[in-house]
Amino acid sequence: MVPGAKARPVQEFLNVLLYRPLAHLLVLLLYPTPLKPHHLVLFHTGLVLFAAWLLLEGKDLWAALLLQLKTVLDNADGQLARLRKEVTELGRYLDTELDLLGNLALFLALGARTGAWGMALAAFLVFTLVQSYDFNLERLYREARGFPLPQAPKDPNTPGLRLLRGVYRLLFGPQDRGIEALERFLQARLGLSRERFWDEAALAGVVNLGLTTQLFFLGLFLLFHQPGAYLTFALLQALYLGLWYLWRIIRAIPSPR
Repeated sequence: MVPGAKARPVQEFLNVLLYRPLAHLLVLLLYPTPLKPHHLVLFHTGLVLFAAWLLLEGKDLWAALLLQLKTVLDNADGQLARLRKEVTELGRYLDTELDLLGNLALFLALGARTGAWGMALAAFLVFTLVQSYDFNLERLYREARGFPLPQAPKDPNTPGLRLLRGVYRLLFGPQDRGIEALERFLQARLGLSRERFWDEAALAGVVNLGLTTQLFFLGLFLLFHQPGAYLTFALLQALYLGLWYLWRIIRAIPSPR
């Protein structure tokens, strides 16, 4: 494993193969500098907002390249924080919420570029749902095996941190509670095996549709000047999620004795 990489039960394939090693090379250069992880977060958020503007202007190649650079930097900020032992509660909220801002900007640009506003909104909701499942299934996986998600150290209770906590509860709290409630209801109601319903295979089904993979494919579609095709790709993930859910339920039904 790359030093400083986030430990997860299942890793996103493209991260392991490409983006994480590239990020580590950058981290080696940045480690002795005064640059902080949150500076990288702010910088790569600026990059994705600029990429959204380039997409809107039809400068697809540059937008695609900036999105890949954003992914490298997104990996680098976490690696740098863990290697320097600078993981913070504020950094976690900032990274998550600014990622949402960047994602929203990209889908607004896709809607404006294609004129398919309804399709772009639906695709953004599916996209966001996939990312939420990625986070929440790992939490349930860990809980089923008796070890919690790694927790960042508690920061001083500043107004800025309280604001970020509030924004997180407003934007992500309903998703997290809804997914957890559905998962627990199905597991209990159908008598599903916890170990099978929340296992590595189930996690792999959404981990490999994480933000890294999504931005890779958006960049790929942009190379061919097909932003509308990416919206179709994102919407098809709703069908995939339904089939994936059915598969998870079937394989977790206990065998008759």
